[in-house]
Amino acid sequence: MRLLTLFLLAAALGAQEWEPLFDGVSTRGWLEVTGAPFPASWTIEDGCLTTVRSPEGMHDLRTAGLYRTYEFRFEWKLEAGGNSGVKYRIQKTDRWQKKGETGYQARARGAEYQLLADPKAPANQQTASLYTVHAPVPVKFIAPGVFHESRIVVRTDHVEHWLDGEKVLNYPLAEPSGETFVSLQNHTSKVWFRNLRIRRF
Repeated sequence: MRLLTLFLLAAALGAQEWEPLFDGVSTRGWLEVTGAPFPASWTIEDGCLTTVRSPEGMHDLRTAGLYRTYEFRFEWKLEAGGNSGVKYRIQKTDRWQKKGETGYQARARGAEYQLLADPKAPANQQTASLYTVHAPVPVKFIAPGVFHESRIVVRTDHVEHWLDGEKVLNYPLAEPSGETFVSLQNHTSKVWFRNLRIRRF
């Protein structure tokens, strides 16, 4: 019985180990959001995943792995006026071409942890909000060019948004999440992501 207890405890602990999602040097583990290969609208710069302007269009990224309940941690910074986000509990993806352009756009549709460097935006669009739905408390106006640390915690009955070590948003879920990927948004402005890691519950 004691050996069985130890085995179950070890298994439980192992299931919650942190999984690095980005090694700082390669695109391994990341895809264009619709599942296509890693797009030209992203690159690696100074150990970060970062957006670049590309004639091929703007594309969100996605993890290759799928997750149901988890804690996702990441560090990020924005340029002045920058706008981006991390999407989770994905419902669908869209891929389309704008008239007169040779490239295409690709987006994830789902809940969004907003990233913003614009103090003039409404509270429910500021950093760490559930974009346009729930504002963080307190609202923190983010200075550009500085790295911040965020967490998204998805459990069976609620979601938490954390910013720089403080829980700023907690909202209930009407139903548990299904397994989906996590997506990084390309919203035309420059954004840098590093130290991306996840652990399953």
